[in-house]
Amino acid sequence: MRILGIDPGLRNTGFGVIEIIKNKPCYVLSGVITTLTGDSLANRLKVIVNGVSQVINDTKSTIACVEKVFVNINPQSTLLLGQARGTAIAACVLNNIDVTEYTALQIKKSVVGYGHAEKLQVAKMVKYLLNLNGQPKADAADALAVALTHFYFSTVRKCK
Repeated sequence: MRILGIDPGLRNTGFGVIEIIKNKPCYVLSGVITTLTGDSLANRLKVIVNGVSQVINDTKSTIACVEKVFVNINPQSTLLLGQARGTAIAACVLNNIDVTEYTALQIKKSVVGYGHAEKLQVAKMVKYLLNLNGQPKADAADALAVALTHFYFSTVRKCK
């Protein structure tokens, strides 16, 4: 099983792919899909859909997981984030892979053990859990954390 984790954002959409080998998560690839701030919304969404599609095809991901949107203080920012998130989900659906969603609280709790962990704590645990040489960029680390969350949740479901 190859799990694609996605941390959606209009400026930076993080992605992280892990593979489950002998019931252990192993790092495959991570990075950030970056859009140009001055570009039109339509072009920025196109960059996201093309980038996510390319990652799916390059890594042969079999399932995707996306962080759920939280309501922001700024409604305009929340709407833009929702559009980026919807675009990433659409890319997955168009590439015929199922999508699961997790809240930030679920992600932090499953990776760090504390639902209100700081971003740096999440990144350090991702590095540790995947035995990485270096710490991934923040958006990529968050995406890997989403993928790890799916691994942990699916493992718990199998045991029940």
